[in-house]
Amino acid sequence: MLYLYAKAIHIIFVICWMAGLFYMVRLFIYHTEARQRPEAEYQVLHGQFVVMERKLWWIITTPAMYLTVAAGLVMLYVNPALLHMGWMHVKLVFVLGLVAYHFVCQRMLFNLRAETSTWTSLRLRLWNELATVLLFAIVFVVVLKSALHWIYGVAGLLLLGVMLMVAVRLYKKIRERGSDNSKAS
Repeated sequence: MLYLYAKAIHIIFVICWMAGLFYMVRLFIYHTEARQRPEAEYQVLHGQFVVMERKLWWIITTPAMYLTVAAGLVMLYVNPALLHMGWMHVKLVFVLGLVAYHFVCQRMLFNLRAETSTWTSLRLRLWNELATVLLFAIVFVVVLKSALHWIYGVAGLLLLGVMLMVAVRLYKKIRERGSDNSKAS
């Protein structure tokens, strides 16, 4: 019974954590793009983004990460046989990647607040897609659990990554065309 409660908590907080990560990087993109505004407007936006990012990070995203990890550890403690399964090893590698992603985002948070970030909005958009790829990888590993399906899964993840990168680049071109058209009129 403890395992099922831990699993439910794990799933709930994975959703909260991922939502926080996705929205956080979106805020980083808007924060970065605000630099293109006039200085007075940027200072107002910068102050607002700092508040929004701080609250999202410390009230939702980071606690959700810790609760996700804690619930996962409880599940492993209650059912240690999971640690002898190959798919679990692969999942844990992807989870470590997601935790590393989390802490890189935290560094970005500090740099944006201090106005020392060197990331462009395009680079942030591409960075945002890494969380999507990690989420897909974790879900597919947990659901499929077999080596044969892994070959297809890895190929699918690579294809997904390429498609996401192409989509981000196309979106950038469309935005640039739109801003060129609005300047011309």
